Amino acid sequence: MKKAVCLISGGMDSYVAAAEASKKGYSIHALTVNYGQKNNRELSSARKIALCLKAEKHAILDLDLSWTASALTNSSIDIPNGFSASDIPPTYVPARNTIFISLAMAMAETVNADSIYIGVNAVDFSGYPDCRPEYIKRFQALIDVATKKTSGGGIIKLQAPLINMSKLEIIKEGLKLEVDFSLTWSCYRSGKMPCGRCPSCLLRAKGFRQAGVKDPLIVLMKKEKNCT
Repeated sequence: MKKAVCLISGGMDSYVAAAEASKKGYSIHALTVNYGQKNNRELSSARKIALCLKAEKHAILDLDLSWTASALTNSSIDIPNGFSASDIPPTYVPARNTIFISLAMAMAETVNADSIYIGVNAVDFSGYPDCRPEYIKRFQALIDVATKKTSGGGIIKLQAPLINMSKLEIIKEGLKLEVDFSLTWSCYRSGKMPCGRCPSCLLRAKGFRQAGVKDPLIVLMKKEKNCT
């Protein structure tokens, strides 16, 4: 069976991307990075998603990026409410995807995977430079010359199936794939409920609103709250 290393953050996009890989018949090898993010709740979501996808293996790597100049990691920088006026917002984590894909590349060589799946998106996104089609294209060129497998004529394909999708289209694709969005966590903050104010929460809410569907996570959490 062909294998794919799937980067799973615990959010919607990485889940839908991994579900695409599963649909195409890949055996899933999940990779999650605990990089010192303020929102550590997404790690429990990532575990649930990997179980739901019946991943052959789920590696959770600890990598401290709390020293980076990002609102997602640095305690001295506040997570913003709403969208930033700057082109690249304070929630950008320097070199995060470069580091993550490099780790996935090492895992792909180790398990002899054919593909790496990542849920980056360049339509409804926060303006991160490492989420653009050009970035994926350039990283593929690096993979083609950077590994034992590819330098020997093999292929490791960097797959970003959601790169040109809006959040609405991602949600629709996830529903088609029967993805359980109640397992996912998008909020940049940890808490009993998503904050509803950070950029990620706003993008998620917009997508479900446009889809005419209630967010399954919010429905579930409200139900749980009413039962306590």
